[in-house]
Amino acid sequence: MNYIETKNEENGNKIKLAYQDYGEGQPVILIHGWPLSHKMWEYQVEKIVDAGFRCISYDRRGFGDSDKPWGGYDYDTLASDLNDVITELGLSNTIIVGFSMGGGEVARFIGKYGTANIQKAALISAVPPFMLKADDNSDGLDKEVFEGFKKEIRKDRAGFLAGFGDKFYNYEKNKDRISDEQKHFDWSIACKASAKATLDCVDSFGLTDFREDLKEFDVPTLIVHGDADEIVPLELAGKKSKDLVKNNTFEIIEGAPHGLVMTHKKEFNEILLRFLKS
Repeated sequence: MNYIETKNEENGNKIKLAYQDYGEGQPVILIHGWPLSHKMWEYQVEKIVDAGFRCISYDRRGFGDSDKPWGGYDYDTLASDLNDVITELGLSNTIIVGFSMGGGEVARFIGKYGTANIQKAALISAVPPFMLKADDNSDGLDKEVFEGFKKEIRKDRAGFLAGFGDKFYNYEKNKDRISDEQKHFDWSIACKASAKATLDCVDSFGLTDFREDLKEFDVPTLIVHGDADEIVPLELAGKKSKDLVKNNTFEIIEGAPHGLVMTHKKEFNEILLRFLKS
């Protein structure tokens, strides 16, 4: 495992982010979802490297093998961490791919830092543009939904994560596509995350408005969503992002749940590689 130090400090100490770096060629950065780690991309990394790209996947602060500070889980800080990954590794002409919560890092990074080092972007089952119900976002989710998440995490984090995994994959409908063992593996990754990071990130992905960030996208962008997503509904997220991002390729995977990178990996990998090569 490799590490970089971020410019952000916690109690005077810089934060170490763990990452894997394989292959040669144009860099592709994979940004994982909540509450997982870079390991969720196992079935994409090989395909990306074999297609002639350099594939970098890192663990968000608080998750996986990265440092687990008490704070810094707002999207401005997380986007700064992504900027540090790109800067410290000296990357340019980069493709950034964010899944679920990771789509928020992609959006806020472009909104805050622009696209000087970015050639393409991808939002996969991603939370932008805005999950929360508001006067100008009437079909969003009530804040009580996210408060309920936090209440259950504080009550029994391991139990909550097991139930979340079932919805993540629409498990009862996809038993032929996902094993109990894979679900348990994901659960073990999620349990490894900091409890504080797990809690704080609920507010980050649930309450952050990315609508202005998406308007700043000026690179080709892939938007992929499953029409059976029970975590981040297609109508609330993917379709609205399509309307805000200027130059996008919009793909709906029929019958796919939130965790389509696993259950529908063949379909998703074909879409992703076609976009990377285009």
